[in-house]
Amino acid sequence: MAISVSAPRSTQQFGAQKTDYRAMSIATMLFFMWGFLTCLNDILIPHLKAIFDLNYAQAMLVQFCFFSSYFIFALPAGKVVEWRGYKGTMVIGLLVMAAGAFLFLPASTMASFGVFLSALVILAAGITTLQVAANPYVANLGPPEMSAARLNLSQAFNSFGTFIAPFFGGALILSATQVTPEKMRSLSAAALQQYRMEQASSVRLPYLGIGLTLVLLAISFAVLKMPTMDFTRDIRPGELDADVKGDSIWRHPVLLAGALAIFVYVGRRFRSGASW
Repeated sequence: MAISVSAPRSTQQFGAQKTDYRAMSIATMLFFMWGFLTCLNDILIPHLKAIFDLNYAQAMLVQFCFFSSYFIFALPAGKVVEWRGYKGTMVIGLLVMAAGAFLFLPASTMASFGVFLSALVILAAGITTLQVAANPYVANLGPPEMSAARLNLSQAFNSFGTFIAPFFGGALILSATQVTPEKMRSLSAAALQQYRMEQASSVRLPYLGIGLTLVLLAISFAVLKMPTMDFTRDIRPGELDADVKGDSIWRHPVLLAGALAIFVYVGRRFRSGASW
């Protein structure tokens, strides 16, 4: 498995410089967006559960499909970083997110739970790509001793996005009046499909706006001049320096402990978010 390590001092462009606040401000917007979109799932779950008369196991496929994308697309996203660099990868991540957001329009028009899940997978793939690029980018936009502070500040805006999302989603997505499950089961097939299409239509405007915002962000990132950096190397056989030869992620207990901590944190948050 390929891993990234600190590059030689000659290629560390930001180690001795001041924090690039302009670039960090722009990158921090991405933290807000993926926090906002991730938390919207907590609004979608009860909405889709009511529309499609799902049981709890079926409704939780929303979270399962969304967070499975992190596991599936993380390594491919790392390869995109090698191919296009950090800025290019963030632009690609934004465009993939926009594609997922736009897919909510046909999903609502067809009132198809499967298409909704597909849209969430694509949206999460874009968020994964964005996170793979944005986290190390922010961490290396200034002195190494301040990297944790920069990440914490950016993550604060991520949390602010999760705070705003329920108000946004509640006002625009959950505002429609829904009938009881018993009433839904008494409807004919045609009437039931019509009802589902009417209820699902509440996601069109929010996700259309989200998709357009993501496209505008991608265009802005593409045209703005931002710092480039070359602070990682992909470790492959025959291309190793003596100081990293034989290295492996399994030889970094702090990294493994951090991965476990994130696993427990997300699992606990996922459980508490399902209180509905």
